[in-house]
Amino acid sequence: MTEKEILTWSGRSSKFLKVLGVVLAIVVVSELIGMVKFAVGPGTVVLLPMLYAVIIGMLITPDVLGKKISALKKLIGNDEIEIAGVGVMIALLPLGVRYGTLVGPNIVKVLEAGPALILQELGNLFTPLLALPIALMLGLRREAVGATVSICREPTLGVIGERYGMSSPEGNGVLGTYIVGTVFGTIFFGFLGSLAILTGLHPYALAMACGVGSGSMMTAGAAALAETVPAAMKDTVLAYAATSNMLTGITGIYSVIFLAVPFTNWYYRRLAPRFEAKDLKIAEQEAE
Repeated sequence: MTEKEILTWSGRSSKFLKVLGVVLAIVVVSELIGMVKFAVGPGTVVLLPMLYAVIIGMLITPDVLGKKISALKKLIGNDEIEIAGVGVMIALLPLGVRYGTLVGPNIVKVLEAGPALILQELGNLFTPLLALPIALMLGLRREAVGATVSICREPTLGVIGERYGMSSPEGNGVLGTYIVGTVFGTIFFGFLGSLAILTGLHPYALAMACGVGSGSMMTAGAAALAETVPAAMKDTVLAYAATSNMLTGITGIYSVIFLAVPFTNWYYRRLAPRFEAKDLKIAEQEAE
């Protein structure tokens, strides 16, 4: 290695270690805060450590507190953010392996679920069907593909990141939905879980509905639901939710790869020209 290459590698490795140190500090702080529950009307809102981690991570970036605190900007600059983007993909690889290893031991459960599980995964197609036109109306273009392909949790993050790259418009879209889901999804599911019992549906059916493929959302919804049922049913409710979430995670990857991504791209090709033509017409009118 030349002297220049050695210095470049040394600089990147030190920044990578800095990112790891900051991540570790955020995790420790988030875990020390722990789960927080509070009542809102007839429902209960559940705040999880993952929520605090995302909020703290956003706050310490150069675009937020980094503008005002010079020491913070030196700690986390644009180079560190770029490294963190690559780190997301690296961190998702073990998750993909984990989902893969879950298939074998639980293949009997997957087969026993049969048509019900397959129909549940068709929900991935309704997400782009409803959300893609809205995203295009809001001005998103290829970002809309990543943002609306599913509920955009870790498996989808890995699929889109592997296919398009996290720095691509599609990667920005899926990451945006992921962050919004983490910040607001856990709160929404926690509140929804506490109100769901009022529908009159069986608690076990509601518990299975909590398994949407997101660990944080499932935990928030199931924990809130468990607080509204008799004590003897609590463990079963949590078990049903966890099992449903696991099965959804397993089948969800394949649903996104083979159904949702092709459908969203096809749907985008049909809708985008109309919005692009509208944007061009508006631009010409403004130019006049």
